[in-house]
Amino acid sequence: RRVPRQPCPVSAPLQPPEEEPSWGPHRLALLVPFRERFEELLAFVPYMHRFLSKKRIRHRIFILNQVDHFRFNRASLINVGFLESGNDTDYIAMHDVDLLPLNEHLDYSFPEAGPFHVASPELHPLYHYSTYVGGILLLTKQHYELCNGMSNRFWGWGREDDEFYRRIKGAGLQLRRPSGITTGYETFQHLHDPAWRKRDQKRIAAQKHEQFKVDREGGLNNVRYRIESRTDLSVAGAPCTVLNILLDCDTNETPWCTFG
Repeated sequence: RRVPRQPCPVSAPLQPPEEEPSWGPHRLALLVPFRERFEELLAFVPYMHRFLSKKRIRHRIFILNQVDHFRFNRASLINVGFLESGNDTDYIAMHDVDLLPLNEHLDYSFPEAGPFHVASPELHPLYHYSTYVGGILLLTKQHYELCNGMSNRFWGWGREDDEFYRRIKGAGLQLRRPSGITTGYETFQHLHDPAWRKRDQKRIAAQKHEQFKVDREGGLNNVRYRIESRTDLSVAGAPCTVLNILLDCDTNETPWCTFG
């Protein structure tokens, strides 16, 4: 198995006291949907803690670990992370664990003017279509609530961010993307190795029919879950919180949530 080219640093800087004004008033909740990708996690947590600390961004890293027996549901995990992230954070980053920002000019600051897509199509190493909003997306908590979060109907890999693009537009929000970044497709390091880390791309007939619909009913208001445990950890000196999450599925509504 290949390991990430970027090793974990030995230590990471601590965040400053709350009264330190140079870090600003906002605090980011970095929401990382996760399942069984520990090699990537060991690289991601210290790297992102150092990256954000150098930019003087107050932050908390939440690893949203799905521990049930259903198929992976990235959108539901982000909904859970939002609900569990606490009142001391006022904006979120929906952040893939296998994507590391290499360009220090990338903006992770409070996205007051609207959702900010850090991993924009002209910079992401793999996905280049104009409506892509996956990878790394920042929103204020108010804007995420305005969208009613993400749809819980997407089990398996893909499509949930395409549906969320429609939610952003439906909420009347203006999507923004980076400008002045000249590093192109070298802006990020993609840790994912598809040769041994295969994605769950199975589509049953009913799911194929549903995957292009807009979910106008569900989201934050109906995500079903239980927190099995909540653990504060330090990875190479970088703090993070691991939420072990049991999602629930109504097999009458979304029978494709199981592997059967």
